[in-house]
Amino acid sequence: MNKSFSIATICRLNLMLLLTSLLFLNACTPSVDYDASGNFEADEVIVSAQQNGVLTSYQVEEGKALAAGAQVGQIDVKVVELQQQQAQASIAALSEKTVAAHDQTELVRRQLIVQKAQLDQQLRERRRTENLVQADAATRKQLDDINAAIDQLKKQIAVTEQQIKLNSYNTQAQNRNILSERAPMEKAVAQLQEQINKGQIMNPVTGTVLTNYALQGEMQLVGKPLYKIANIDTLYLKAFITGAQLPQIKIGQQVTVRIDNGKDGYKSYLGTITWISDKSEFSPKTIQTKDERANLVYAIKVKVINDGYLKIGMYGEVLF
Repeated sequence: MNKSFSIATICRLNLMLLLTSLLFLNACTPSVDYDASGNFEADEVIVSAQQNGVLTSYQVEEGKALAAGAQVGQIDVKVVELQQQQAQASIAALSEKTVAAHDQTELVRRQLIVQKAQLDQQLRERRRTENLVQADAATRKQLDDINAAIDQLKKQIAVTEQQIKLNSYNTQAQNRNILSERAPMEKAVAQLQEQINKGQIMNPVTGTVLTNYALQGEMQLVGKPLYKIANIDTLYLKAFITGAQLPQIKIGQQVTVRIDNGKDGYKSYLGTITWISDKSEFSPKTIQTKDERANLVYAIKVKVINDGYLKIGMYGEVLF
């Protein structure tokens, strides 16, 4: 009787121990009441130096809000400015090298006027001599000499007129050769101006400075990071879902995003799915999903308007 009692007691005790263990394991198993989780991120822009030189002025501080297009610093470009001034002086000197066609041909034009006046005089003299020959008051040889002189003057006038044309053409050709140097010089001036402009540090996007890498007075090199900025007015929660959840969502779908609010529980936001990866990937170790961890998951991004409490890197949960 005692032996039977002992066996029954042992069986009951084992059963109670098993039930207690199951209850304990069930209590220790976390209850997942969200569909996906991840961390908040933003589109971060690293602004780098575009010119070599000393950073002469710099108005960038971590946490400071900057507007797009604002000049926040200046790199010394004095050498480039002197090179540009030299190129501009060379362009100005080209005009002094050119020659006005009027100046070159003025002397020849005056010579032409004299020749034409002499021709008119000879033509009048020929008419007078012809009358004298008819009246037997002059010889035929005198008339022939005048005609020869007229022919000679006409040839000289033709040569002078041709010389005027050649002088004008040659002067224009000479000026074109000189002025042909202007275009390359102007391009050089434009290139130097572009280098001067790159000495100005212009903020590319509206946002908040996350990290500052530079200090005023430091030597900067092309490509060296100056600061990192991001627009934190809107953040993106990058989360991961399983293949089974993929048919439940679409781009543009509104979902609920929540963050831990301490003792008060959770703080919820309205989010919009803006991106769904078209390729699966291995599940990150730090990411939990609603179902058991799958070997492959899909990344999504949920756009959330930041009220100031959301921070880059903060953990968040998504409910479809």
